[in-house]
Amino acid sequence: MKLWEKHPESVNGSMKALLFKIAGDIFISQLRKRSVAMKYKAIVVSEELSESPFELMKYKELLRNYEQALQNLPDKQRTVFLLSRMDGLKYFEIADNLGVSVKAVEKRMKNALEYLRKAIGR
Repeated sequence: MKLWEKHPESVNGSMKALLFKIAGDIFISQLRKRSVAMKYKAIVVSEELSESPFELMKYKELLRNYEQALQNLPDKQRTVFLLSRMDGLKYFEIADNLGVSVKAVEKRMKNALEYLRKAIGR
């Protein structure tokens, strides 16, 4: 594909040199991507290791409160919230799946978020 993008007929020089240049560019690009990914993973791991017992306790409590609040949400709001947040559906997709308008989905999501915010205490 890269070779096709370079238009080999318009290249002055050998095809072999062009192929080596493209391969080198792809290699350098992949190397840079891996380097960025490795740096990110190192940061995430160091943050996970540095959590104190108090922070872990707060996180577990927050998670329990969230799960409890989610169980107490009205069914329509919970359905919209889970389809959006867990399944990654867009509002128009949710509306299509449930047979309601996009405005109805927006309102249910707004109400769900307000309820969860209050129930969790944030």
